[in-house]
Amino acid sequence: MSGLIELVQRARSQGEWSALVEAVPYLRFLGVSVEERDGELLGRMRFSGHLVGNPSLPALHGGTLGALLEGAAQFELIYRAETLVLPKTITITVDYLRSGRAQDTWARARIVRKGRRVTTVHSTAWQDDESKPIAAATTHLLILGTAPP
Repeated sequence: MSGLIELVQRARSQGEWSALVEAVPYLRFLGVSVEERDGELLGRMRFSGHLVGNPSLPALHGGTLGALLEGAAQFELIYRAETLVLPKTITITVDYLRSGRAQDTWARARIVRKGRRVTTVHSTAWQDDESKPIAAATTHLLILGTAPP
């Protein structure tokens, strides 16, 4: 666990998120990366053939979009809050708004409400145009540990 705490601290202090993303096996499998841009975190899922759920279109599998949105919510909470561990998902509700094409997908999250233990985060995913999201999610996350004062 201390290795993960060190990765969180390094990501927050240096703005280098790749080692922390690599510590989450499913995000690594999906090809997700996280980058800081103008004080905001953006998640990116690079397209790969194994992400396709409907090969006749081809369209991204909904589970991969849900995982991208969940990861964006978790990393936004790590970025903004004082948590030292990956927040645990309590519930996630995903709205699929349009088909995700066979190309890279981006995600951004924002904290809607932060309590002492439970936080609500809204996230959206898009491809070419951020004003035309392909999916959106509301995630309730449990914060298990906080940074010392």
